[in-house]
Amino acid sequence: MAGTGAKAAVGFLVAGVLAVVFGTVLTFVGPIIIDDQIVKNTVIDPNNDMSYTMWKDIPVPFYMSVYFFNVLNPKEILTGEKPMVEQRGPYVYRKRCQKDNITFHPNDTVSYREYRQYYFEPSMSAGNESDVVTIPNMLVLGAAVMMETLPYAFRLMISATFKTFNEGPFLTKTVEELMWGYDSKLVDFLNKYLPGMLPSSGKFGLFAEFNNSNTGLFTIFTGQDDIRKVHKVDSWNGLTELSYWRTPQANMINGTAGQMWPPFMTKESTLPFYSPDACRSLELVYQRPGEFKGVPLYRYVAPKTMFANGIDYPPNEGFCPCRKSGLLNVSSCRHNSPVFISHPHFFNADLSLLDTVLGLNPNEDEHGLFIDIHPQTGVPLNVSIRLQLNLLMKRVSGITETGKISEVVMPMIWFEERGNIDGPVLTTFHTNLVVLPTVMEYMQYGFIALGLVTVVIAVLVHRRLKASDTESVKGTHGKDTKEKCSMGNPEQ
Repeated sequence: MAGTGAKAAVGFLVAGVLAVVFGTVLTFVGPIIIDDQIVKNTVIDPNNDMSYTMWKDIPVPFYMSVYFFNVLNPKEILTGEKPMVEQRGPYVYRKRCQKDNITFHPNDTVSYREYRQYYFEPSMSAGNESDVVTIPNMLVLGAAVMMETLPYAFRLMISATFKTFNEGPFLTKTVEELMWGYDSKLVDFLNKYLPGMLPSSGKFGLFAEFNNSNTGLFTIFTGQDDIRKVHKVDSWNGLTELSYWRTPQANMINGTAGQMWPPFMTKESTLPFYSPDACRSLELVYQRPGEFKGVPLYRYVAPKTMFANGIDYPPNEGFCPCRKSGLLNVSSCRHNSPVFISHPHFFNADLSLLDTVLGLNPNEDEHGLFIDIHPQTGVPLNVSIRLQLNLLMKRVSGITETGKISEVVMPMIWFEERGNIDGPVLTTFHTNLVVLPTVMEYMQYGFIALGLVTVVIAVLVHRRLKASDTESVKGTHGKDTKEKCSMGNPEQ
């Protein structure tokens, strides 16, 4: 029995030590295995079914919500009064993105064009595309500012042209016409006699360029040679730098194409990306940690300096000529039209901009933009990009359509592009990147705890056996002494 007990104690001890060693090894090897799997699954490679499909054809629904600033007092604006607007919308469109012309190159880059299509979603909208709204007429008021420095006689001729084609300073049209284009004899005239002045040769609309179009030829790194470079832009339309802006820094094409980022992010990491629509690189900064449907995340937001002018933030001097902080002048990449991008309702902008237009109420929850990133993989979980399109309006002598308009940066529309991982993609993501690492973590500590308990049991068994052997030896020694005494006394 004693021999069996000793063997059991040794068995417990060996098993316990092995469990502790295995658990300890797992604490070091486990994270390496997980990181290795993340690297394998974030490289842009057709052999990675899940991640490649996510990159090629975004498998989650993406929506664009559009809000119009309906002008309530167009006649009064022409007499110099302050514009008054009311927000109309949202008008929601499902956005479908698909990469095409995908070509892999020997230097571990891949080229593609991403095509986008929009489909109206009546059930998600606050109105129909047949709703009628009034906004500034970009063809008239934008052209007036563009022609301001031309000879007076030429401006008179332009004004006469507007009258000939019945074009006034404000447009009252349906949402569908304003979004995707309407027939205009003035547009036909300009395209015929001044080709290249307008962005498109067909119908004129605020988003006419967007539907059934692509964002240009992107060439990005696959991450095959260096995972820290995955998704980063190598060139756009063959360019490694832009020519829209005034400084080399402003013309840099930085970061990714804005859909995914390299893995293993920290709170010090930023989210740089190149936006063809904004004609420049942008960068978001870490705000706070969080969770999306059980998956840990980092939230990144736009810094207040994103659209600051060169005076308030000298690095932005290259994006000037600037106006008040909060406005990005994109005229240089919009056919010199006096168009400005901002956050909706002039959120994070110079407060004086709010004083020039009635009906704006900025707040972060409704008008701030953010991207929620899973830091281990660089995959966005929840995205909301919100931007506003504005037009500089002012009185231009010789162009009577401008009346006595006070100089103002006038909001026209703002839009939100949003989407989040859901359904089977979220389930797979949650299982592979949250559940399995958690199970592995519990396993390593479980083995260590089990091993320590087993070692303790082995020690206790060993001590009990030792105590039992000691008692047995004492008992045997007492019996022998008694027998010797009996033998030494015959009378007994």
